[in-house]
Amino acid sequence: MKEINISKVIVNKRKEKGITQDELASYVGVSKASVSKWETGQSYPDVTFLPQLAAYFNISIDELMDYKPQMTKEDIRKLYRRLSADFASKSFDTVMEDCRQIIKKYFSCFPLLLQMGILMLNHAGLLKNPKESASLIEETKALFIRVREESDDVSLTNQALYMEALCSLAVGDPNTALALLEGKNGPAMPPESILASAYQMMGRVEDAKAILQVGIYQNIVILFNFFSAYLMLCADAPSKFDEMLRRALVIAEAFDMRHLHPAVTVGLYLSAAQGYITQRNHDKALEMLQKYTELVTSDIFPLRLQGDTFFDLLDSWLDDLDLGTDLPRDEKTIRQSLADAVIHNPVFSVLSEEHRFQSMIEKLQNNCTQFN
Repeated sequence: MKEINISKVIVNKRKEKGITQDELASYVGVSKASVSKWETGQSYPDVTFLPQLAAYFNISIDELMDYKPQMTKEDIRKLYRRLSADFASKSFDTVMEDCRQIIKKYFSCFPLLLQMGILMLNHAGLLKNPKESASLIEETKALFIRVREESDDVSLTNQALYMEALCSLAVGDPNTALALLEGKNGPAMPPESILASAYQMMGRVEDAKAILQVGIYQNIVILFNFFSAYLMLCADAPSKFDEMLRRALVIAEAFDMRHLHPAVTVGLYLSAAQGYITQRNHDKALEMLQKYTELVTSDIFPLRLQGDTFFDLLDSWLDDLDLGTDLPRDEKTIRQSLADAVIHNPVFSVLSEEHRFQSMIEKLQNNCTQFN
């Protein structure tokens, strides 16, 4: 991120035009000493001179001041990674102050505001005080509202809309979430299908394959999010619950989700375990938690979005994502949250006396300790 650097611009532009400090001073109507001070950073031109200087060098005032109100995608990605790591290693208040200063500085950079909101929302769980957490979520929600209302990028506004709805749910406001999302279904035919057809008509077969792989990959991830949510709703109907889980596990095996996208797989195991607790089927719950623990403590780290031998044309798409292949949180934070999802989950307190469960807890705790 670059600060205002008018002195460097004046020097460079003056030399590009091949003029002396005297000549520039004469044009503007100041002394050579004034120009010298501008170029060495000892002082700045009076604001009334800025339009004159910009016109003389044939640049905008923003260019003259070297003011960058926007950040590139790569800059945003690097910043997100740095702040995510900071949340895992520094005090929460220190990192949040840094976040707020960045937001204030780049308040018109909507891609950045969206990612800063996502960053803050993903780390709100670090606040143990419910009121503080709710306050931060509301602060985050305000960023999404700004992006949704003021950005002219349809993709950004759609993402902001869904994140705003998620914030509403997080603070216990389902009515607002419904008002935002009801009737907002996507197109009947996904864009990947249309793009693939267009590519094929142009003879770009590899591009058609790649875009369809992207569509399949995205929808599989979405499907597993649906699986986990639907399982919880079917917990009171054991036969439907079992059939839903069976089908989900078959698909997980078919697409090798343990390696392709372990994050959605652990979510499925956790939801299944919680459902079995509701049914008072502790043996099945322990079985699912065992699968969860084995996967969480295996060699899945560092977690990244990735393809495999089947999804072998995703690289370009993955690299172009806002955060690239990185996940929204630092590895240390992810490891701890995966452990906490079992260790501090009140649903599983009924298993506390079970030896198998105690062994899992120990293994999850060690997985965090070893990383530290």
